[in-house]
Amino acid sequence: MIGKYEDEMICDLAETYHVFNYRELPVKLLAALVSGLRANSRVKMKMTGAKIPDDITLLAAIYDRLTELAWMQTADGHKNINRPVRLYDRLTKEDEEPEIMAFDSGSEFDRAYAAAIGGR
Repeated sequence: MIGKYEDEMICDLAETYHVFNYRELPVKLLAALVSGLRANSRVKMKMTGAKIPDDITLLAAIYDRLTELAWMQTADGHKNINRPVRLYDRLTKEDEEPEIMAFDSGSEFDRAYAAAIGGR
């Protein structure tokens, strides 16, 4: 199980407990430390599949309800048009993987950058 979430666990252990080599710890201690991580730690969020922490989810839901109530009082709301976009949906939207680019030199990067911003 560690292998699947190792990177997140390493970051959390380093940030929370200043443990930089978890392999030196006894297994029982490691298990206790990982189970003691906060609910919004990287490893726990990854394991549960959560995209955003629970407190942010709650705040987004409150915001969405408030904007919807305000919208209902407008002319658009009475006609049921131009409904506000839900913040929760925007926060949890599955984004496409960004394209990762690598360059062999600084000049190669400069050419790609110039092309991306509409230069030469």
